[in-house]
Amino acid sequence: MFQIIFNDLSAAEMAALPKLLQLEILGEFQVLPDDLENLDPKRFGKVARDGRTLYRYRAGDYRIYFEPHDHGLLIRRVLSKNTIRDFLFRTSLPMAEDEQLAGNHKFWELIEQDGAKS
Repeated sequence: MFQIIFNDLSAAEMAALPKLLQLEILGEFQVLPDDLENLDPKRFGKVARDGRTLYRYRAGDYRIYFEPHDHGLLIRRVLSKNTIRDFLFRTSLPMAEDEQLAGNHKFWELIEQDGAKS
């Protein structure tokens, strides 16, 4: 069975949004594991490091960071594009450079945060 699994942090990020916006974001997130073979660069980004691959999906003003999971897709973060821009500004990275994100440990810390940290 294919599932979209939210970790604690991404579930909290979604829950903080208005219900209608949650439905819009999830309605746009039409992704299957096979889609990861032929990424549409208008919607997807790909960040890889140490053998790990994280994907970014653009859903309106939000970015969904996820990775393949045994049962489907694991959603790591759901961030507004302004949050990502703020992050990139603070770390002095160009907006469109997924490769530079991959090499930045602060980006991976942001992705790896658990729900216990505020």
